[in-house]
Amino acid sequence: MTPRIARHKRTTLALATAVAAGALLSTALSTSASAQTPADSTGVAPLAAAPVLLSDTARAALIQQAQTEASGTAQEIGLGAQEKLVVRDVVKDADGTVHTRYERTYAGLPVLGGDLVVHTSKAGKTQGVTRATKATIKVATLTPKIAAAKAEKQALALAKDAGSENTAPDQAPRKVVWAGDGTPVLAYETVVGGLQDDGTPNELHVITDAATGETLHEYQGVHTGTGKTLYSGSVTLTTTLSGSTYQLYDTTRGGHKTYNLARGTSGTGTLFTNTTDVWGTGTASSSSTDQTAAADAAYGAQVTWDFYKNTFGRNGIKNNGVAAYSRVHYGNAYVNAFWQDSCFCMTYGDGAGNVKPLTSLDVAGHEMSHGVTANTAKLNYSGESGGLNEATSDIFGTGVEFYANNASDPGDYLIGEKININGNGTPLRYMDKPSKDGASADYWSSSLGSKDVHYSSGPANHFFYLLSEGSGAKTINGVSYNSPTYDGSTITGIGRAKALQIWYKALTTYMTSTTNYKGARTATLNAAAALYGSGSTEYNTVAATWTAINVT
Repeated sequence: MTPRIARHKRTTLALATAVAAGALLSTALSTSASAQTPADSTGVAPLAAAPVLLSDTARAALIQQAQTEASGTAQEIGLGAQEKLVVRDVVKDADGTVHTRYERTYAGLPVLGGDLVVHTSKAGKTQGVTRATKATIKVATLTPKIAAAKAEKQALALAKDAGSENTAPDQAPRKVVWAGDGTPVLAYETVVGGLQDDGTPNELHVITDAATGETLHEYQGVHTGTGKTLYSGSVTLTTTLSGSTYQLYDTTRGGHKTYNLARGTSGTGTLFTNTTDVWGTGTASSSSTDQTAAADAAYGAQVTWDFYKNTFGRNGIKNNGVAAYSRVHYGNAYVNAFWQDSCFCMTYGDGAGNVKPLTSLDVAGHEMSHGVTANTAKLNYSGESGGLNEATSDIFGTGVEFYANNASDPGDYLIGEKININGNGTPLRYMDKPSKDGASADYWSSSLGSKDVHYSSGPANHFFYLLSEGSGAKTINGVSYNSPTYDGSTITGIGRAKALQIWYKALTTYMTSTTNYKGARTATLNAAAALYGSGSTEYNTVAATWTAINVT
């Protein structure tokens, strides 16, 4: 394929892209002049409860105002004298309602699982509070009975047992209050660095009871994905001309940059530059300076940014107008890709033989959505909340694919359909009937939380498909689906655009770090009621769809 050359800033490129899916295997102010309300993907103007696109100045002002009033808010919602609120994010709806997300501290210590969202009317009246825990935050003593060194040693042992190499403490143990489940207790949080068994960076968070030494919780802070196959397509990229040199630097989308790690596994790398504004050749190369993977990564970041902005009014992953960055050519024949909160970046390996880079829309949409979850509900990456975290990335990754409207990779409800990781042409996951992958669950059960989060995501993926398209047999964009229900009911879908709006509002407004499947039902019903009315077809379909996957 011969690249077509176009003028600077909007450059048409011919390139080959690796098709994969991220994290597939193993977060009273007038703004009339600075807020926009985007239409959904159907072009229909959203309702009063839809979020508006705030300018950076307006958002910063809302956050500052909420933090100034945090002490009074804490008293109003019944927190204790030793508890304080720290503003993490603010969302404003078209009708003026403001949803402020807080982290909580107790006696100066971070409360993990203490996050909450306060919902305030346009007039400034508190309308309700969504809490990660209903338990009263109180611990008998702030003096640990075990030494921090013991907690650190235990965390290192857990990482080694999981196959981690070059294991070392990434952050020394810090005292926290663990309120993620049950009665809040004094604890240590240790972050273990080094590398995981496949060469992925390690950020294992281990929570240890400071009185008993018991491991209370652990989760991996690096979210990974896998793929092996390329697909072809012509796309447009926005670049920057510096002197006589072009840079893979998009100043129109928060300053996204694409860097070359050149087989390295640390650092930022070197910014991709070129003498012409044509990037990639349409074929993969084993060269560590190959620009095809870089162009794919830049395209994925670009489309994901546009999807969130134009569909939900979200101004970047953190909603602050600042882009993450991308790194390609990670490691040697590294068959993975990952999102990392600590660097606020996307990283891609080159796959088998260094000729199958994992730089596709699937991986961009899925993995960067982990960043959105980390900066909103912050769903714990284990148990049922971990499954919801993974499903959220599948849901929005699917949304990105449909939004792109790329003829080379039409939107579908199959996850990783191009990577052929099974070797027989089948996708990695199916949203219409998750159990077709041989491991995911179709419906909720009491044992769901014990599954790997990539498989406990199944019921939520199934929910999204049913809510969007309905049950039974149908063909969409040339792909055949046949979605069953737990209770034998017939579901008539409300359309993907509305389903996306409901899930996004639920994630950003009504979910917290500890939300489980029953909590997700409540969150999406609240979202549907706010957007479409509590007696609406949309609301009733959300309720019926949860019942159809055995969540009541």
